[in-house]
Amino acid sequence: MTFERIRNLREDNDIRQKQIAEYLHVSQNTYSQYENGIISLSAENAVRLAEFYHTSTDYLLGLTDQKSPYPKSGETKTAVL
Repeated sequence: MTFERIRNLREDNDIRQKQIAEYLHVSQNTYSQYENGIISLSAENAVRLAEFYHTSTDYLLGLTDQKSPYPKSGETKTAVL
């Protein structure tokens, strides 16, 4: 679920809720509610978090277990063997 993933990403990177809240321009309480599944992330904030953590919104939303972001249009991705 989204809230588990954003919490795990934050904790894995040793970042405080307040720091991410400031990055998203929301209160620490609002961000805490995102992590606890009380309120849903807006599409804009999901994109901002995906960019911050260098992952995809699909990963944040639990649609894939692949953490790597998708290549942007016009970029080529090299295969990792």
